[in-house]
Amino acid sequence: MANVKIKPIGDRVLVEHIEEKEQVRGGIIIPDSAKEKPQEAKVIALGTGKKGEDGKMSTFEVKVGDKVLISKYGGTEVKIDDKKYTLVREDDILGIIA
Repeated sequence: MANVKIKPIGDRVLVEHIEEKEQVRGGIIIPDSAKEKPQEAKVIALGTGKKGEDGKMSTFEVKVGDKVLISKYGGTEVKIDDKKYTLVREDDILGIIA
């Protein structure tokens, strides 16, 4: 696990985007501002959990180190030590990549 200075709370999960390798075709380079946000990410840290209606804490379906697909527009981006991370709710995780 990376030594990250942020600990998510509740049902939030801290993920780091897995950047796709930049491919140049026909000499055209797409600027970062025009690229789509990648949907693949690696789980860096888990929150404290979510309380169900019965008051019991539910466990996360993901674990630190999992590669996941996240919602394209979900979460809040944060920058720590020049690295970009995203805080997402567990509901914004679409699936685990096997």
